[in-house]
Amino acid sequence: MIYDFAVGRTNPETFPLAAFQRAAARAIERDHLLYTLYPGELGHEGLRRLMAERESDREGIAVKPEQISLTNGSMQAVTLVAEALIEHSNDIVITEDVTYPGTVSTYRDLGIRMVGLPIDAQGMRADALEAALTDLDRKGTPPRFIYTEATYQNPTGTTMPRQRRLEILALAKRFGVILVEDNCYGDVHYEGDKPPAFYALDDYENQVYLCSLSKIFAPGVRLGYFMAPPKLFRRVLNRRHDAGSNTLAASIVAEYLATGVWRHCDEQNAALKAKRDLLLETLDQHLGELCCWSEPAGGLFLWLRFPDDVDRDRLQSLAEQRSFRYARGRSFHVSNEDVPYLRLAFGHVPERAIREGIPVLAQCIREARTSNEPGKPGSLFR
Repeated sequence: MIYDFAVGRTNPETFPLAAFQRAAARAIERDHLLYTLYPGELGHEGLRRLMAERESDREGIAVKPEQISLTNGSMQAVTLVAEALIEHSNDIVITEDVTYPGTVSTYRDLGIRMVGLPIDAQGMRADALEAALTDLDRKGTPPRFIYTEATYQNPTGTTMPRQRRLEILALAKRFGVILVEDNCYGDVHYEGDKPPAFYALDDYENQVYLCSLSKIFAPGVRLGYFMAPPKLFRRVLNRRHDAGSNTLAASIVAEYLATGVWRHCDEQNAALKAKRDLLLETLDQHLGELCCWSEPAGGLFLWLRFPDDVDRDRLQSLAEQRSFRYARGRSFHVSNEDVPYLRLAFGHVPERAIREGIPVLAQCIREARTSNEPGKPGSLFR
């Protein structure tokens, strides 16, 4: 068996095949003439209307369909926003010191210089942000924007509470910096209250919000979206040269989700939570005395810290030999630092693979150690 914990994907076991097939037939019959037109810079109105309702319901403030532009996955939105906001090669962007590899590679390709800030159990540290903004302002090199995954952060699974968000917002406003929130995991939610998005806390005009259907539905439909106040919204839209997002996919997904976005999320999240719980239980059984890890209240990832004396290359080689796949910590680090972490993606992993695979990982970690000293890290974050 291959134990594939490497790539973050939704749960194939609960894909609503029959309901989606019926929705596809209805959508094609209704919207087939739309498929002969270019979708335009905003995209399918029905799906935008549903996503506006999704945002309004979650955040408790009115969002209108015309405030939303659909994209070909949230990564297109990440790229469009960066292209719209940077002005020169080597422009600076502030982000968490570990973040989504797709964002890291996009920023590198665009010539962006990333300043990574440390994370604690509540996400990006406000004190570190204030220090970085002060230092960059003193040098005359202010950042073009701040990029953060504040809810179920990838890879750490941390969630920024309301008070920390208010502190981050206050700093963005004080220094006049654009704040970009990527909330693509926010509705993959298991327990507790959902924290508010930044845009719901303050009408600060220098905010951009990104979201996705890849995590609550399926990455293969390639649908995401972004929102921003009018001036920023237009600035990002001006970077679009693709004639719009996929109308066929949008119309089918809109037809399927018309019966209830939250019903769908609740059904999917129940199965994902069961996998998360099993993963936590199995890790505790086999690595509880040696490693520490996050216990995410949502999202698709668990961030595991192993002892500093583990040879990272040997660990990866041993795991590959035994068909265990994970995402190495270095893949997420904005400076490519080989940190003593790995990420386990559990959403698509069968329960049998969790039960059988984690003991394999545990043995690989033990064999990759270079000492016999007690090695459990004191905390998840350094």
